[in-house]
Amino acid sequence: MTAKRVLIVECMQEISSFNPVPSGYENFHIERGDEMLAQAGLNTALGGALPVFAAAGMTPVFAIAARAGSAGLLSAPGWARLSGEVIAAARAAAAGGVDGVYFSLHGAMGADGELDPEGHLLEATRAIVGPQIPIVVSLDLHGILTDKMLRQIDGLAIYHTYPHVDFADTGERAARCLTRLMTRPTHSVIARVVIPALVRGDELVTKSGCYGDIIREAQRLERDGTALAAGVMIGNPFTDVPELCSQTIVACDGDSAAAEREALRLAQEFWPQRHRMQGKLIGLDRAIAQARTIRRPVVFTDAADATSSGATGDSNVILAALKAQGYDRRALAQIVDAPAAAAAHRAGVGATIEVDLGGSLDRRRFTPMRVKARVQLLSDGKSRLETMKIGLDAGPTAVLTFDTFTVVVFSKTLSLFDRAMYYANGLDPRDFDLVVVKSPHTEHHMYDAWCEKNFNIDAPGATSANLRSLGHTICARPMFPLDDDVVFSPKATLYRRH
Repeated sequence: MTAKRVLIVECMQEISSFNPVPSGYENFHIERGDEMLAQAGLNTALGGALPVFAAAGMTPVFAIAARAGSAGLLSAPGWARLSGEVIAAARAAAAGGVDGVYFSLHGAMGADGELDPEGHLLEATRAIVGPQIPIVVSLDLHGILTDKMLRQIDGLAIYHTYPHVDFADTGERAARCLTRLMTRPTHSVIARVVIPALVRGDELVTKSGCYGDIIREAQRLERDGTALAAGVMIGNPFTDVPELCSQTIVACDGDSAAAEREALRLAQEFWPQRHRMQGKLIGLDRAIAQARTIRRPVVFTDAADATSSGATGDSNVILAALKAQGYDRRALAQIVDAPAAAAAHRAGVGATIEVDLGGSLDRRRFTPMRVKARVQLLSDGKSRLETMKIGLDAGPTAVLTFDTFTVVVFSKTLSLFDRAMYYANGLDPRDFDLVVVKSPHTEHHMYDAWCEKNFNIDAPGATSANLRSLGHTICARPMFPLDDDVVFSPKATLYRRH
């Protein structure tokens, strides 16, 4: 018997529509063909999927993997080149015939001129392989699963954890779903319930928050066999696109009644919790006043400038306030500022330089602050994420010290949702009294397990949890919390391809 062939494609990016700096093709790390095997054994979706296909005796047919960190809207030229390469690679790889398709996606892409990039790519892939070949996707729970996407796919798997740790597990579940669709007579039906709500905040931490309680019901549906797949997607509230929303998704094997019933039930459990699922912010002045009185280390979370959600990373708002108010304890922070990093590299370790720090990208929100700093360390800015173990590249990087502040300065925007770039530059957050973290949440052991208090700072930025401050103009309205008195009348839409 000839081994079944599985076409494997990946295209992942999350954007903030409120980041004024567009991203481009150069933001993407590209692996072509067998180069994708570099993900084997990693905590990525492909890393989890490959062993499942191998165990089933299936032959992977690698097309292309394109991954970019979160950033601003993808430029029209960048999208044209990227989409052209992804579609051409899929077409070439599938030329010898395939029996199934696994497409690893994020779900919160957005491009100038194409606000549903994933739908476009899936529609093109469906045209390549034809109507009978099953397509299964994996998605971030912060993705936006659109009508166009749902019309092309037969199955899916959605992250079940936040902060995300189940990348490989999600790929494994997607691969198991595709294997089932390829080897058994299956008539999948997917039920979708759109919920007009955008959510943020601590209650989204799946280990401890009310969102996690609903996610566990989705997991139970998968584990007890009620559903082929189930999830609760909350979108990325900073990706302002037409179908931005929260939504429940349940896929069943032929049982449309069960899919509809369970998707509606999950949505009805979610809606009353929407008020709890909002960011609880503290003013910066109050946070600084309280931090002065706390002896153990504290964290200042700058979620408004979260690079992992699509912000620029060049906010100096917290640093400027700490400096202006004479904060005299040891503070550690990170910032994206290519000119400042370049000045440090020109001067060399041990030199004292005067530079503008911050406000180099998002000039409307952030004003550069002039500092006289010592160059403590220089690096190439390379490291690996703690959880996923995939590479990070911040470009030329410098550690600058001034007063009681230590600041890691990067040339490129990159994900800062763990401690990798602190460690890579010889710094341990535990050695400081105050640490600035540019991510809404991190894994518990990274900071919360040992800090006295984590302050979620109310600051400006392209990813502020103060959602009304951002200025959505594209997503469907009315939408909670952007609008008052939003009414939810739950209705399930069913998708059956066969």
